[in-house]
Amino acid sequence: MPYSSEISRGNPTCFIFLLDQSSSMSETFGGENPQPKAVFVADVVNRIIHDLVIRCTHTEEIRNYYYISIVGYGASIGPAFSGNLSGKTLVPVADVGEMPARIENRTKKMSDGAGGLVDAPVRFPIWIDPIANGSTPMCQAFSLVGQILDDWLSQKRMGFPPTVLHLTDGESTDGDPTAVARQILSRSTSDGQVLLMNCHVSARHSTKVEFPNDDSLLPDDLARTLFGISSVLPEAFHRAASEIGIRFSEGTRGFVFNGDPVSVVQFFEIGTRPSNLR
Repeated sequence: MPYSSEISRGNPTCFIFLLDQSSSMSETFGGENPQPKAVFVADVVNRIIHDLVIRCTHTEEIRNYYYISIVGYGASIGPAFSGNLSGKTLVPVADVGEMPARIENRTKKMSDGAGGLVDAPVRFPIWIDPIANGSTPMCQAFSLVGQILDDWLSQKRMGFPPTVLHLTDGESTDGDPTAVARQILSRSTSDGQVLLMNCHVSARHSTKVEFPNDDSLLPDDLARTLFGISSVLPEAFHRAASEIGIRFSEGTRGFVFNGDPVSVVQFFEIGTRPSNLR
């Protein structure tokens, strides 16, 4: 069966975070505590990467089950790691864990043991900083992702296929991305085709569509374009969805439209939790 290979040090997989960093990502986002979309997304991706590092840590050793890439696109297109990893494309998770750009001191609500909550200090590693500048050259960004995938697949033809997690808040400004995205979807390992997931976020209070299996509820051409280049999610991702209360049906695609902050968090959590880790 496809998408059934175990993920291990001998057979790692990779995650590529493809992030829209255009000017519109400076718009405020969220309800009670609104903040720029770019800031919110950077925080979520930093937390997800930290979770990946923890998942690969055993007895203080970070095992290279995963390789991680972050690509940003806006005024420029390229690797988006900050700090010592700046300019790197595919980085083994052990190096990611050992080289955050910095550690910030933040607070987190925690139980006080008496039914209440208190602010507790936590250390929060940073690998990517928020950027919001320029247009939305989605086609060029997908082309760069294709090159990164080719580098990976030239060495890793076996094992669980790479997953590309793309987040955007607008329409491509350099043409229709369908053809170049389908080239990404045509790449494969021995275990199946590359997985491409797309999350569209909106600062407007619009009806959101999460993980549909057809395009009947989609409102416009942008939504249908992104749906059309989103992978049907294999069984390996269904458990992660069910753990956070989302039920997938047959043909469910890795696609969210008009996502809110909760949608963004769930999108990245599901997309980075295939159940094949040994």
